[in-house]
Amino acid sequence: MADTSVIEISEVAVTGNIRFLQGQIGENVLISSVVKSNAYGHGMKSFVPIAEHAGIDHFSVFSACEARRLMEIKSPGSRIMIMGWMDDDDIEWAVENEVEFFVFDSIRLEKVACMAENTGKPALIHIEMETGMNRTGMINKELKKTVEVILNNRSFFELKGLCTHLAGAESIANHVRVQKQISRFHRLCKWFGKRGLVPEYRHIASSAAAMTYPAARLDMVRIGILQYGYWPSSETFIQFISKKKDKIDPLSRVISWKSRIMTLKKVKRGEFVSYGTIYLAQEDKRIAVIPVGYSHGYSRSLSNQGRVLINGHRVGVIGLVNMNMLIADVTKLPDVKAGDEVVMIGSQEDLTISVASFSEFSNQLNYELLTRLPEGTPRKVVN
Repeated sequence: MADTSVIEISEVAVTGNIRFLQGQIGENVLISSVVKSNAYGHGMKSFVPIAEHAGIDHFSVFSACEARRLMEIKSPGSRIMIMGWMDDDDIEWAVENEVEFFVFDSIRLEKVACMAENTGKPALIHIEMETGMNRTGMINKELKKTVEVILNNRSFFELKGLCTHLAGAESIANHVRVQKQISRFHRLCKWFGKRGLVPEYRHIASSAAAMTYPAARLDMVRIGILQYGYWPSSETFIQFISKKKDKIDPLSRVISWKSRIMTLKKVKRGEFVSYGTIYLAQEDKRIAVIPVGYSHGYSRSLSNQGRVLINGHRVGVIGLVNMNMLIADVTKLPDVKAGDEVVMIGSQEDLTISVASFSEFSNQLNYELLTRLPEGTPRKVVN
């Protein structure tokens, strides 16, 4: 039984990207591979084993739900870190299964102490500190309480990390704000140290900061979008490449998204195509119906604007993108037939459609489009 589309994951690209990052980051800094949101849409089940084979043994997710799924995929020696959502039951599960997790408020910390006492194991915690992002993280008052709780319950905690999240390291516009955050983070780490609390890891850098602010790499970096072959922003790429003699992008795109033509149809001049009246045929047309729509992650905003590759040609998407179908204009492709391959993302012969091209048409970030690719779409690992 064939699916309407398939997402291909390139093992060679993943391995190459991780090797590049390992070379940039260095041996003394731990790379935590961020695989939240189904590995940024690439498929956790497909991506994680390849990353492990390339030497990654620490993975970050957003929620306990993702951590539970990852637990079934990862190798026994790989570690998991939850950066966001957990309910009370999740805390006990995490402690019991030696899963690391962020603590970003004092209420959670007190619950953690109780859970750790119940399980008989120390909680592997990363204290997230507020340094200027103003999202999650403890302010000074909470940090003082946190230190007291940890010192009074030393056997219940293992301080794996002190961390924060930088507010937009991918843009030079945020430079002053980011620098203030870094300075504040170092002051807070010293403050913890004076109280006898020294973490195993200090970490503040995601992909953008790891490349743009080398001094921010510290003991661990949380690498997300880079490992999938995308730069956090054009600014990040330009800053990196401007220092290199070789101006070739060292990253390779990991993902391809493909379908096939479902059926072909002729449309006479003066007739409308698909729902409504947004596309009027100015001449006799031949159209290809493709079984992919907005329910599969192909944005409705790409109606009359998107592009796909068919038989080595780039052709336009016409009419409204439906829930389960889109339509391509194949009038100028004489040999096209039902069953021919359609590429929504990726390459065909010498042409490529990138995720960035979607962003230009649909006003979506790379991150947004990738993570909206449904988990139900099958992933296939290719060389």
